Amino acid sequence: QVQLQESGPGLVKPSQTLSLTCTVSGGSITTNYVFWSWIRQPPGKGREWMGAIGSSGITYYSPSLKSRTSIFRDTSRNQFTLQLSSVTPEDTAVYYCARGGGLTIATMNYWGQGTQVTVSS
Repeated sequence: QVQLQESGPGLVKPSQTLSLTCTVSGGSITTNYVFWSWIRQPPGKGREWMGAIGSSGITYYSPSLKSRTSIFRDTSRNQFTLQLSSVTPEDTAVYYCARGGGLTIATMNYWGQGTQVTVSS
């Protein structure tokens, strides 16, 4: 059973970089034909796919966030990390890591429990 767990600070100041790590157990992040995604849900809004890293290490980003987003991985630790730069209060959300067969929320079949990140001074 694949399990994912998000970790990182719950409070980030405006203009800083948000950094979250997803630790995966029960499966390798180099497994073929799967994508490891970051998804967020702002308060009162729907979930938004932010980006992903594939089994080969290729990254994919939402066009609306591409200029501020970076995803990379540490295969020795079976982890992948999200960095979102120049955050504003509008980036306040519950952030999830997930695994799926594609690059849309509908294709996700394993999810972390989510972690609340608040952007505030």
